[in-house]
Parts: sequence; structure tokens; C-alpha cells
Amino acid sequence: MDREKDINIAICKYIYNNWISAAKSQRQFATDHEIEESTVRKIKNIALGTSKTDYNMTINTLHKICQSRKTSLENFFKLVKQ
Repeated sequence: MDREKDINIAICKYIYNNWISAAKSQRQFATDHEIEESTVRKIKNIALGTSKTDYNMTINTLHKICQSRKTSLENFFKLVKQ
């Protein structure tokens, strides 16, 4: 279970550090990527270690983010692995 949690944290950290933090606002990131603002907050809280609950991002959410960033899921996971 810790491995799954570590992977989820790595994904959230990558998205937050590279994409969300560079956005005009969390709301704008959500709009631009066709996801809920609450999802953006969850990603941010996991990335910063301030979440009191676990959040497991769905593949659908990750796919929407990647599509908006013009990257494939395969390429995304290569980026996260680095």
C-alpha cells in the first residue's frame, strides 16, 4: 500500500510543481484542464503534504490533464519517473 501512496504523491507533486503552480490560479487551471477546482485543491494538498485524507486521482482526470497539456499518458509517466 505504501508503494501506491508513493506513486500517487509523485504524480501529484509533478502536476502541482510543474503545472498548477505556474497557472494564473487554481480555478483557471481547473477550467483550462476541464476538471473540478476541488480536484486541483486535492492535488495541491497531496503535493504539499497538507492533506488529511488520501486522494487517488482517476485515470480519467489524469488523461484530461495530459490532453490539455498536449502530452500522452506514456510521456507523462516518463516525466514523473525522472
